[in-house]
Amino acid sequence: MNKQLLDLFKLKLKKPQATQRELAKQLNISLGKVNQLLDQLKQNNLFNEELSLTIKGKEYIENHHPQQAVILAAGFGMRMVPINTEEPKGLLEINGEPLIERLIKQLQAKGIKRIKIVVGFMKEHYEYLIDQYGIELIVNTKYGEWNNLYSLYLAKDYLENSYIVPCDLWFKNNPFSELEDQAWYMFSRQTNSDSNWQVTNRGNIKPVNQDGNRMVGLAYLNNELGKQLKQRLIERVESHDGLNQFWESTLDFHGSVIDANLVDEHEYAEINSYEELRDLDGNSNHLKNDAIDVIEQTLNVPGKAINQIHVLKKGMTNRSFIFSCQGKRYIMRIPGTGTGQLINRHQEYDVYQRIKGLPYVERTLYLNPQNGYKLTEFIENSRNCNPNNWDDVQQCMHLLKQMHQENLKVDHQFDLAGQINKYEQLRSAPSAYRDYSKVKQQVEKLLQYIERLDKEWTLCHIDANADNFVFDQQGNIFLIDWEYAGMQDPHVDIAMFAIYSMYNQSQIDHLIDLYFEHSVSEAIRYKIYAYVAICGLLWSNWCEYKQSLGLDFGEYSLAQYRYAKEYSQKVLRYLERK
Repeated sequence: MNKQLLDLFKLKLKKPQATQRELAKQLNISLGKVNQLLDQLKQNNLFNEELSLTIKGKEYIENHHPQQAVILAAGFGMRMVPINTEEPKGLLEINGEPLIERLIKQLQAKGIKRIKIVVGFMKEHYEYLIDQYGIELIVNTKYGEWNNLYSLYLAKDYLENSYIVPCDLWFKNNPFSELEDQAWYMFSRQTNSDSNWQVTNRGNIKPVNQDGNRMVGLAYLNNELGKQLKQRLIERVESHDGLNQFWESTLDFHGSVIDANLVDEHEYAEINSYEELRDLDGNSNHLKNDAIDVIEQTLNVPGKAINQIHVLKKGMTNRSFIFSCQGKRYIMRIPGTGTGQLINRHQEYDVYQRIKGLPYVERTLYLNPQNGYKLTEFIENSRNCNPNNWDDVQQCMHLLKQMHQENLKVDHQFDLAGQINKYEQLRSAPSAYRDYSKVKQQVEKLLQYIERLDKEWTLCHIDANADNFVFDQQGNIFLIDWEYAGMQDPHVDIAMFAIYSMYNQSQIDHLIDLYFEHSVSEAIRYKIYAYVAICGLLWSNWCEYKQSLGLDFGEYSLAQYRYAKEYSQKVLRYLERK
């Protein structure tokens, strides 16, 4: 039964006394079309001549009642910053009611009791739903790596005669039904540039180059499509094909097995951002967020003045977002997973107090030494240093040397040996590298060698990687993100820049020459090599700790261990010769 015929069948069941003219008005079709469809229902023996339900009609209703639903709620919801640092997207409240609870209630109101929720990020927050609504949770441990195609794969046994529902949808009226037939996917009458699918007047779906109907995300799969989709998901996962894609990529909109279900834009809302939540419910409890409170108080503005919120590139340590307020842009830093174990925020606060007012430091408006929240002005029309552009690098080394010559002092040091051991202990498991013990012994010899050398002692940035050097359009250069800074040998910063950039030896030598303006002794060069090895092991341990928390830094982590191994051998051979 096609959608138009099914809509009339359901409406006639709901309003058995309605005239053909009333049916036509409600369905927005012609009177002639209503009579044609009613005749078809009678020919199919679903209604008798008096338009009363037949036995076959009752059997049809019994056989076409949706049986189950899968709600997708595993992802980070990264566009929901800063709310997603405190609550998963599915539990955001609209008018005091969590999104996912409203969906569950709407499903259950239509007699759909078998509900599976695929969870991942902050999965524990959803546990209460098991007892309160009798649902079941499916845990996706890969939510940080793959897209929701994998979430649906985990629920592949529950796709027949089933609804697929994203957890971030809010519907004014119940979108589910006690009666379904043809499979459908929901589109909005609103168009946007992100969709390449257009819904025709007949409810078919055709491809377009741009400005298609907005994809809402809700779908109904009948038995036929549910079986097909299960097989496609199995094939995709087994071949690792498209695991970074949305589940909709498995649908064949060209085929005849799925219709479009059009909905008016005012009938639903997709809550993908802080601003969309604010627009739907300006009194939502989730709008009162710690990060938003800091912004309101520091800038002395109401929450509605905060706009254009979006995530910056996910950093190694923090998750930051950028926003606009009264014509200016700002960055709000929210510390990432496990950073409380890695960084002493009180020491960071002391550093920022010491460097306040320096012309090459970003303007910091707020820094909390308790939780690490930091608010800074955004450097407009800026770019990061390109470590493969030696003109950029030369300017960075000039700034680094200038900073070192300021001879700034704070009351704490960055203890290389202590940090290596700290990260080693935090990972609470043996290293994944088989020769770790040997490499660490080599690095410890270098630490003893370094200890005996004369060194200048000044405030060092420590995290002096290319991304933390920022150029503006006027040619000014800034050194940002001082959270690891402490007293150390300035040569450590040179080594840090090199290993972050994953330089080879000739590049490291060129970097050293730029800093020292081509006047450096062999002993200093090898001391910097020693720091390359020491800092390589330090960050290798850091990466292994982070990996134990589910974060993987790929080639970077392997490169750091190689620096520790190769450059410790290099320096030890040099010392033997000397």
